Amino acid sequence: MSLTSLVPLIGISDVVIGLSLGSRLFLIAVGLSLIFGVLGVLNFAHGGFYMLGAYVTLAVVSNVIDNFWIAAVVGALAVGIVGAVIEFSAIRRLYDRVDSDLDQLIVTFGFVLVIHETVRFIWGSGSYSIDPPDVFNFSVTFGGSTFNAYRLVVIGLAVAVLIGLWLFITRTYFGSLVRGTSSDREMAAMLGVDVPRLYTGVFFLGSVLAGLGGALSAPLQSTSPALGDQVIIDAFIVVVIGGLGSMSGAFVGAMLIGMMQSLGPQFISAGSIAIPFLAMVIVLLIRPEGLFGGIGE
Repeated sequence: MSLTSLVPLIGISDVVIGLSLGSRLFLIAVGLSLIFGVLGVLNFAHGGFYMLGAYVTLAVVSNVIDNFWIAAVVGALAVGIVGAVIEFSAIRRLYDRVDSDLDQLIVTFGFVLVIHETVRFIWGSGSYSIDPPDVFNFSVTFGGSTFNAYRLVVIGLAVAVLIGLWLFITRTYFGSLVRGTSSDREMAAMLGVDVPRLYTGVFFLGSVLAGLGGALSAPLQSTSPALGDQVIIDAFIVVVIGGLGSMSGAFVGAMLIGMMQSLGPQFISAGSIAIPFLAMVIVLLIRPEGLFGGIGE
């Protein structure tokens, strides 16, 4: 099949869907990457945070106030609080252990199960869905393709988060503390930085981003207890490709994976799910540290 015969298979809607998928992946992956870059914690519970953000948003919209944007903020902040409590009560105790990496993986995986079972207890095992906000709940036709305008909003919000995070990390006093602590925790503590409180703040921020990703996903896909299972796998692929600890790497990696998931079935109907994994393997073989690297980059 020639290149010219392949091009018509790709529509503008496929590209928009891929970018919106990548945008939601970016929000969970950048939080995961931020937490690892500063705390050195590979948080398996991050997928659960993503799922919880979607559920809290649904609950607020359905039972408290019929305003998606307020509900999304509440959902993201609620997940941030849950993350901060987990870091303060459990993960903080593991930093100085000899086998802390393994202990952190086990503990965070344990919280995956706790979050999933809590969600099943409160909301059941069924699927829920909500419509996009009314102001963006319309179709856009461009280049012969039609897609929902809300997807463009999600893409724009992801770009805004990337810019905001970069400014926060590189231009603020707290950001300078984050970068300094990620480089040398002991030296930062000797200089008077309250490292435990800083770690809790970073974990809170990373959890908020995961919750926001889940909240924004609620109008685009059904919400069920299995929501976080696949997304955490995709998020790990993103941070491996982009580079652990890199914000720009998380963005580029997420967009690449989103486009692969959207366009892959156009070319390989069977086995397209393996394309992101193949991309991860290639990156690991050629550039083990990922395409980018370093907190704040």
